[in-house]
Amino acid sequence: MKAWCSSAACPLHRHAESVAEFRTITRHAGTVLAGQLATMAYGVTDTIVAGRYAEASLAALSVGSALYMSVYVALMGVLQALLPAWSELHGARQPERLGHAFRQSLYLWAGLVTLGMAILLNPDPLLAWADVPEALRGEVRAYLGVLALALPAALAFRLYSTLNQSLGHPQLVTWLQLGSLALKVPLSIWFTFGGWGLPALGAPGCAWATLLVHLGMLMLALWLLRTRPLYTPYALWQWPGRPDGKVLGPLLRLGVPSGLSILVEVTSFTLMALFIARLGTTAAAAHQIAANLAAVLYMVPLAIGIASSARTSYWLGAGQPARARHAVGVGFGLVAGSAVLLALTLVLVRAPLAGVYASSAEVVAQAVPLLLWVALYHLFDGLQALGVFVLRCWRITLTPFAIYGVLLWGLGLYGGYRLAYQGLGPWPALQTPAAFWMAGSAALALAALTFWLMVWQVLQRDK
Repeated sequence: MKAWCSSAACPLHRHAESVAEFRTITRHAGTVLAGQLATMAYGVTDTIVAGRYAEASLAALSVGSALYMSVYVALMGVLQALLPAWSELHGARQPERLGHAFRQSLYLWAGLVTLGMAILLNPDPLLAWADVPEALRGEVRAYLGVLALALPAALAFRLYSTLNQSLGHPQLVTWLQLGSLALKVPLSIWFTFGGWGLPALGAPGCAWATLLVHLGMLMLALWLLRTRPLYTPYALWQWPGRPDGKVLGPLLRLGVPSGLSILVEVTSFTLMALFIARLGTTAAAAHQIAANLAAVLYMVPLAIGIASSARTSYWLGAGQPARARHAVGVGFGLVAGSAVLLALTLVLVRAPLAGVYASSAEVVAQAVPLLLWVALYHLFDGLQALGVFVLRCWRITLTPFAIYGVLLWGLGLYGGYRLAYQGLGPWPALQTPAAFWMAGSAALALAALTFWLMVWQVLQRDK
């Protein structure tokens, strides 16, 4: 009996593996979540600080942060999508190839930085196309100009973060992110309101604080890469050499469609904010509160997706597809359970939360009903996000990109625009930000269903 139960076929053995996998993914996800929440707290801090400073500054921050996040998250998504490839190499115990892939990814980083800075330093076409009020444009330009300077450090730190996640050691990243928050909060307050010889900068003050924090985190990350024994086997400080098409090609085929998928998702948010700006500063400010809370909630499925995909790819690289499938199941259970819990919590505390963000009674009154739609939106957002992460483990990236384009831009954004300004079917024009959240929830529900049907097919095929 003892010999039998030591085999993989033993129910007790399978149960022990399940418990171990659950603990590993939960611990990894929890660590990533702590760091991501610290990073998201940048946005929360800036929203609260700008809202307390002036309603116009909050509206400018809403537009500016939407544009910046569209650029940053799309470019970051290209680098984050390298996680499955690096996790597979880690699982296959090939540190030399992993180190070479990391060094080659610096070329990818340089290209992404160039593209991102060019967009952020020239936002006028987007602002004009979206018909952003002229009164907001000057502050938005100043805000984006500072964040353009922060982009190289922010993307370099993302590379460091992805490397640590692929190695199963996200703790160092999290500690840096948590420490940076302690610096970000006082700097945002100081630069925005002024004092101690510094003039009040408004929304651009939040951007200057972000720049300094990103530079500090990058310096510490480079020091850790140089001094920690964890990184020694990967020879990260060797010269990357000439661009290697055999390495960069697969990374681009994995990263670019993933980045484009994220671009579609984030630009839906961005364009939503720009279109809502036409309804006035009160509507824009209320939407900023809803969007910020939605982004904070999204950090939970994001963390679970990172942890689950890292473990899934690790087991695929180690030649154990059954354990890879089990990692997918653990991730699904964690995302579904957490999404329901967080949505219910938001419904119960929506009024006090809105009051924390803004002092204006009009802004709070518009934000509270929006948060009901944010709760529904999050249920589907979590499931679709994990589905995309899992599909990347099997290098399925082009189809999700196409689905995102049709559903999020088509049903979500266009449907929301029609419902808000022109009416849609039996519904008249609502003239409220809620129209976009309604349409977005419907789009994400269909996306989640489609992605998990694809995941089920992949898992059945690999049995």
